[in-house]
Amino acid sequence: MTPADLSRTVLHAVRRAVDEDALRVAVPARVRVERTRPGGRGDYACAVALQLAGPAALPARDVAEILRLRVLQAPGIADVEVTGPGFLNFTLPAARDLGALVRTVREHGTAYGHGDALTGTTVSFAPATELRARVVTDAVERLLRSQGAGIADRAANGEALHVRPVPAADRDLFARLGDDAARWALLRPAPHDLPRSTGNGELLVQREENPLFRVRYAHARTRALSRNAAQLGFRAAYECAVDAPELGTLLADHPSVLAAAARYREPDRLARQLEAVAAAFFDFHDGAAPLPAGDEKPSAAHRSRLALAEAAGTVLAGGLSLLGISAPEVL
Repeated sequence: MTPADLSRTVLHAVRRAVDEDALRVAVPARVRVERTRPGGRGDYACAVALQLAGPAALPARDVAEILRLRVLQAPGIADVEVTGPGFLNFTLPAARDLGALVRTVREHGTAYGHGDALTGTTVSFAPATELRARVVTDAVERLLRSQGAGIADRAANGEALHVRPVPAADRDLFARLGDDAARWALLRPAPHDLPRSTGNGELLVQREENPLFRVRYAHARTRALSRNAAQLGFRAAYECAVDAPELGTLLADHPSVLAAAARYREPDRLARQLEAVAAAFFDFHDGAAPLPAGDEKPSAAHRSRLALAEAAGTVLAGGLSLLGISAPEVL
């Protein structure tokens, strides 16, 4: 879970407390979450309770406790503690054993991260006519199904939910960019943010500055590594005795990111996760090559690195699929 994801999780907790009449305040537009300072508790900290205490006419520690109970119920949170005058301190789950993690990804394939967090929940969406609303609704339905939720017939349910993101100004987006780039342009920004201008076609440029290209190229690169390894006569080994804490943490976080994206109906959480996984994969690849170079013979380290690379590619392919975007094996 990134600081931006954690900030949005805290905002959801504030909105929920207001909806349940536990707090009587205006929900802030943003919540600042920072790395815990030396000597502090947990991984991240937030002073939102101090910000809301005056308007709520409550002691800051009471506000913090109200929010603590609700944040604890969110996916991807291991613990929440109140310290000092009312600071919220968040602890994220520790990354699992890397070998066990890549074996789990291999076992589940592109369904890795799918779960039953919303089993028993049935959701019905009102028909969407605006372009971005249609795309976001489709992605949200995919995410909900990945977590076990049922999608009811919209016409048969009088309590249908409305998805109302900031509308897309460009109605010709799909004609100009094609399905994949158009969907990314509409899903990557948070629903309350205006989609980026795509007038200069930056999402079609096959270069590093294009975030969609980076994600898809990272996936294609993992597939190329597997093909090249086969040509060299070796395959991945899933003991994974390699040191890649950032990539390992992101892969371990993937199920909780999917669950949060589904629960809060925010496909942008998944898009940001895929960008982070792609960046961490390239850092790992550049620092510890999965393939031998020159006259070097394939070693156990190469086999383990290849397994981690393949796991990253699987997560990227599965995430893109949930966004309705293709994951080519060659770019």
